[in-house]
Amino acid sequence: MNTRTNKPQQVELADILSSWKEELTQVYKFSPVQLKAMNDIILCRTSGAGGHINYCNNANCGHKEQSYNSCRNRHCPKCQFIKQEMWVDKLKSRLIPGRYFHIVFAIPQQLHSLFYINQTTCYNVLFQSAKEALLNAGKNISFLGAQVGAVAILHTWGQTLTYHPHIHMLVPAGGLSEDNTEWVTSPKKFFVPVKALSAMFRGILIRKIKSLIQKDKLYFPTGFPGFIKLKEQLYLKNWNVYSKKARGGINSVLAYLGRYTHRVAITNNRLKTINNRRVCFRYKDYKKGGRQCSMELDAVEFARRFLQHILPSNFYKIRYFGILATAHLNTKREQSIVLVGKTMWLPVLEGLTAYEVLRELTGKDPLLCQVCKKGLMTRCEGMRQNE
Repeated sequence: MNTRTNKPQQVELADILSSWKEELTQVYKFSPVQLKAMNDIILCRTSGAGGHINYCNNANCGHKEQSYNSCRNRHCPKCQFIKQEMWVDKLKSRLIPGRYFHIVFAIPQQLHSLFYINQTTCYNVLFQSAKEALLNAGKNISFLGAQVGAVAILHTWGQTLTYHPHIHMLVPAGGLSEDNTEWVTSPKKFFVPVKALSAMFRGILIRKIKSLIQKDKLYFPTGFPGFIKLKEQLYLKNWNVYSKKARGGINSVLAYLGRYTHRVAITNNRLKTINNRRVCFRYKDYKKGGRQCSMELDAVEFARRFLQHILPSNFYKIRYFGILATAHLNTKREQSIVLVGKTMWLPVLEGLTAYEVLRELTGKDPLLCQVCKKGLMTRCEGMRQNE
């Protein structure tokens, strides 16, 4: 097992990937993006990533310490905190104040293999289908009859790291009237019945998959039954779109959304032990009311499950739709804020460095020397790769 410098806890994802990397790559074939993510996570904040030496600028102290570079890979469990906080802070200037709903669009298991081998294409189609279903439902005069919007985030995992592509949406509880002169407030339970929204989402996604197949845009997994048989299977399934109110005011909404944006498939604090190549980790069992449970997996299987959630290169997993879209930031969104009549928040972390963000969030100076408590740790000299 690798020994990692200044490791904050006993078990880390990097240890598992490092220890079984050779076996993993012999048994399974991974894409270049997956291999890069694995290597980045293994090297993150170690001498292999390079770094520098910090010294205390207090002349009476002279304390020195090594500082290793972060990998900054978006799938690394160590590198997301600052990004998440800065993104949530920036989002304050984009959201419309008021109530929100949390909506989840998921696909049935029959589509998992097709989606996995066509990730960029199928994830884009998933976003497009969820978007169209939501916007069409909002415009329908039988429901809200208004222009709606959403912030949407793609996740591909379940609590036990199984492959489970789904879209989380944060949706304002209302919309802008067609003539842009009125804010139409939605009912408390959401502006469209989830069964109707589920049926709309299913129909749109199946039509888009059919179009992709007709245009020869998809690769097919082994045992693919063909579109007609697949369509029959999909229409036999009840597609359940999940909906609930996001409780609290704008601060609660932002904190709630922040937990979903830069989350990776599993964090280090969920890992418990590694014994005899068995990885034990915590998960929430939603079938038991979110009860905390433990699961053990073979280390190679655990690593394989994690790596299947590495997203394609340059793929945007956070998107804005409808009146929250970037194109409407200064038009429909601004008009909605005026009509709602509530004050918007302004970002406070914009333009700050990572150290400044940490100081703002924690109230402590991360550069303060921990020996003399007076000087600041200052970069001294570079360290060579693998030094």
